[in-house]
Amino acid sequence: MFSIILSPCLIFLQHIDFLANFDVFWTASSFVPHSQVTTMRADASSLRVVMAQLDFLVGDVAGNTDKIIAAAIEARDRLRADVIVFPELTVTGYPPEDLLLRPGFVSQVEPTLQRLRAEIQGIVAVVGYPAVTPGGLRNAAAAIGDGAIQAVYYKQCLPNYSVFDEKRYFVAGTESVVATIKGVRVGLTLCEDIWQPGPARQAVAAGAQLLLNLNASPFHAGKGQLRLEMLRQRVAECGLPIVYVNLVGGQDELVFDGGSMVMNGRGELTQRAPFCAEGLYPVDFTLGAAVEPVPGDLAPEPTEEAAIYQAIVLGVRDYVTKNGFPGAVLGLSGGIDSALTLAIAVDALGAERVEAVLMPSRYTADMSNIDAELEAQALAVKYRLMPIEPAFQAFLGILQPVLAGLPPDSTEENIQARCRGVLLMAISNKTGKLVLTTGNKSETAVGYSTLYGDMAGGFAPIKDVLKTMVYRLAAWRNRQAPVIPQRVLDRPPSAELRPDQTDQDSLPPYEVLDAILRDYVEEDHSVEELIAAGFDRATVERVARLVIVNEYKRRQAAPGVRITPRAFGRDRRYPITSGFRR
Repeated sequence: MFSIILSPCLIFLQHIDFLANFDVFWTASSFVPHSQVTTMRADASSLRVVMAQLDFLVGDVAGNTDKIIAAAIEARDRLRADVIVFPELTVTGYPPEDLLLRPGFVSQVEPTLQRLRAEIQGIVAVVGYPAVTPGGLRNAAAAIGDGAIQAVYYKQCLPNYSVFDEKRYFVAGTESVVATIKGVRVGLTLCEDIWQPGPARQAVAAGAQLLLNLNASPFHAGKGQLRLEMLRQRVAECGLPIVYVNLVGGQDELVFDGGSMVMNGRGELTQRAPFCAEGLYPVDFTLGAAVEPVPGDLAPEPTEEAAIYQAIVLGVRDYVTKNGFPGAVLGLSGGIDSALTLAIAVDALGAERVEAVLMPSRYTADMSNIDAELEAQALAVKYRLMPIEPAFQAFLGILQPVLAGLPPDSTEENIQARCRGVLLMAISNKTGKLVLTTGNKSETAVGYSTLYGDMAGGFAPIKDVLKTMVYRLAAWRNRQAPVIPQRVLDRPPSAELRPDQTDQDSLPPYEVLDAILRDYVEEDHSVEELIAAGFDRATVERVARLVIVNEYKRRQAAPGVRITPRAFGRDRRYPITSGFRR
């Protein structure tokens, strides 16, 4: 079946109507979407490739191997496929990070490959894994079938920017690999290889007629369009069809959104899998003078708000589930941030796994309590009322020797927030549920939050969402089914930690603040560049100072879903102690 030429040259399982387009048929051994189920076998004049857009658990080599084998059997027996292509580093999950530095972890891979050789029969599986070679550890893709590893390719382009640190772990390959499958010369590439022109050109020079690209491409807003443009550029250069298979699922801060696709040799998109959903997606190719993909289903690309919302839902679901939490608990204030976070949590986990806690203070408006109850009721979530006044008074009494004679300030405000943090963490300890924090990127950037108070918790769903986008996401969610009272979107936001407080007492208007943060944090523009662009000097200098001096807070914040190209954490690693001020 094979010859090798070397050349130097979410699943959404909770049945929510507005997410029905992501419904996938799933059993312990079935990954096939309803619309793709077929028993027709490709004939001798065609090639059937299955895109295995699946969710793997980092570090679970045995579990991932079970899933690979189950998917290969499904593709062979039900979809009658010739080839099944998995994402990058399928065996270990992506990114395994410093697990790759542990000999005991890497040593699990070889027995896994032996098992795959033994159990994958009658179909070729293209699988990603870390390969131990005489030259060092390499990011590899192997074509496995009928008892043998029939081709091995080593990734040539190792990304070392943004969230990627592959040069920390891997040695780059230098050669193309073209395998002949059912008479078709198939070039193998891995993720970043397809973003650069070299590997595809090498594969063409080695005689490839079709490129298979294994990916672990993380989501950020607008990434789908960037991938399309990149594939069109590669096709324009090499003239070959490309099968682009992407990982799906959440891994800590990262979300991999799927969207696996096929492009023909003319740069036309012929098939695309859904975003943020697992499945096996068969692709047929006619074999003639050229290898030509048969047009298939084209999943629509979601709007920006839909894409971000679905990515956060997937990230929350996988973080909670993969880490073994029975559910989630969060403080519900009646404000926009906690309302959005509650909706996300319910859409991710189901109402039965989510608990809300209302913790009003002496400064909490009646409408806030009413709106919080309405939100919980609309989402059918269990909620409890736990006023913090007794705890606040107890802390003030204990601290009287320190506070006596001094005017109230942020100290008293922070005590209230920390009372809430203690309550939520106590509930988490007793129930095992994960505390979801509700802070957004605008607050995180400038430190408008309380350490060990509203920052207390295990995961921050909207940590990378600017406040203006919070409103857009809430409005989008309400258009699917109204769950957030309109006045929550209309009223000025407030922490309600002192009388008549609003966020704008302490911060510029969010439209101004977010515009500055996008340029300063996400684009690395300087203070002087922002001033030259028309922003007020005093406002820019103040925002820049707040971003810099609050690095220590962000280091202690919970991880959260990354939805922009420059999130706090993996993307942006600044020193806490620094003389830089601009």
